Amino acid sequence: MNDEYYPDENPDDDESVEYYAIRPNKTRLKKEIAAISEMAEEISRLSPGLIAEFELPEALEHALLDAGKLGQNAARKRLLKYITAQLRNIDLEAVQEKLARLKNRSAHAVREHHQAERWRDLLLADNGSEQLTALMSEFPQIDSQHLRQLQRNAEKEARESKPPKSARLIYKYLKDIISSQE
Repeated sequence: MNDEYYPDENPDDDESVEYYAIRPNKTRLKKEIAAISEMAEEISRLSPGLIAEFELPEALEHALLDAGKLGQNAARKRLLKYITAQLRNIDLEAVQEKLARLKNRSAHAVREHHQAERWRDLLLADNGSEQLTALMSEFPQIDSQHLRQLQRNAEKEARESKPPKSARLIYKYLKDIISSQE
């Protein structure tokens, strides 16, 4: 006989097979509920416009909006328990995917912001012609003439202690280029 386990199966008597109810694993269920609760908390912190993008049932969307308005008190905890229970009744795959995309989009935007700032600072430091060449090799679609003009204007504004309008324009131009490439 092989080593597999068969619940009270008697090979001689086909009618005497007994099946047992399989109880759900409580630890696994608690972890799933905790993950859903954490997701509900994250969604409730989003702006109303972003919550609407999830295309959730109307009652659930209103509950999430209300939870976002409440402070850290018992009413919020009760409301989040209700939201968690409602989320357990719907297919969460699309909701999880949308939340992951939102997180990734904000991280992506921060990275683009830092990259544009870094390039702007390099271009404004000590003439920046070498940095402009490096920038053009990385982003060939850059209008070098426009960027050089902005550099000259920024240097002039710095010498005359004027507001850094051109430096801001360089940042905006670089941010647009970096965003369009990605």
